[in-house]
Amino acid sequence: MSKKTRVAVIGGGAAGFFGAVTCAHLNPYHEISIFEKSNKLLSKVLVSGGGRCNVTNACFDNKQLVKNYPRGEKFLRKVFATFSVKDTVNWFENRNVALKTEPDNRIFPKSDSSATITDCLISEARVNGVKIYTGFGVSAIKPHGDEFQLVLRGGEQLVFDKIVISTGGNPNPASWHWIKELGHNIKHPVPSLFTFNIPNSRLNGLQGISVPEAKVKIDGTQMHATGPLLITHWGFSGPAVLKLSAFAARTLSDKNYDFYISINWTPSYSEEELRTLFIDFREKHPKKQVYLHSPVNLPRRLWERITSINGIGPDLKWGDINNKSINKTIEELLRGRFHVKGKTTFKEEFVTCGGVDLNEINPNTMESLKCPGIYFAGEVMDIDGITGGFNFQAAWSTGYIAGKSIAGI
Repeated sequence: MSKKTRVAVIGGGAAGFFGAVTCAHLNPYHEISIFEKSNKLLSKVLVSGGGRCNVTNACFDNKQLVKNYPRGEKFLRKVFATFSVKDTVNWFENRNVALKTEPDNRIFPKSDSSATITDCLISEARVNGVKIYTGFGVSAIKPHGDEFQLVLRGGEQLVFDKIVISTGGNPNPASWHWIKELGHNIKHPVPSLFTFNIPNSRLNGLQGISVPEAKVKIDGTQMHATGPLLITHWGFSGPAVLKLSAFAARTLSDKNYDFYISINWTPSYSEEELRTLFIDFREKHPKKQVYLHSPVNLPRRLWERITSINGIGPDLKWGDINNKSINKTIEELLRGRFHVKGKTTFKEEFVTCGGVDLNEINPNTMESLKCPGIYFAGEVMDIDGITGGFNFQAAWSTGYIAGKSIAGI
């Protein structure tokens, strides 16, 4: 019979639950307890994906999968080799959670309810004897020989043999002090996955309009992202902006979220191709009104606004537009410049760039290299992905490895 090991999992989120149920399932002789500081379990899972829970992403090639993580790519190569997207899908489907893949590769439960995922995890925990405590925050971990003294915020002290830290990300540097006391270096935390605020934008009033592909570039850098772009009442959102905010998280923090971007609304065209297209359109449709007839596939109201800000009135016909007006319109289409001042959290997808230094964690076990017996899982580490199910996949995978390692399998 295996030795009974007392395991504390700090944090009742996706990574913590997955680590706890994995360990309990693989080694029923271990005594596992989850401590969640709030009164809600799996809160981020519940609200994710608009309440549907974007479980993972149908990117089954690990070499491509790791490209979706601004921080942690190299570390995750080993992680996903142990527990992949396919493993995640199999894990849930083996527990009667039917999944579906949407056209953009995001995977959701067929029920379209995140409660399906949370109910599954909580049920697995209870079936496998995991004890769950809510409203129990941890203020310190004190190593004592081969054991750890867990100091709760109420002053209570408990003793454990192994500890999994899965408390998630937090942009407040002060909240990491108890992990630093274990000897760990914390990569400075800053927000990731946010939208751009554009005060007094010349596109005001067009909120809700989106384009399927645009290229957004941060001026003065080589940083850019291409994808769907959404105009909001506060500025810009959509996958292109969110991806850029993730990969440029530190750069934008250093700029105090005050910077300029350039938007290419027609990235499939070169400048010369656009100019030829416009001149040909002018020759073929001289009697058509410019603001009603665009040579490129843009939403009508966006095209109308682009023409109006370049001085093209609603009565001007294509036959009357001069080359200077064409050049100004092309400039706006390819390099429209906007002043970003501030950011807005994207719905429930708040993610932190930064966390426990990955050089201090064994990717094969998730065990601390600074303090043996301590394990990490999820976003508490310096790992974060773009939107689309990637952050949950990192949580499932790292949680699984931590749980399996502690189980001794």
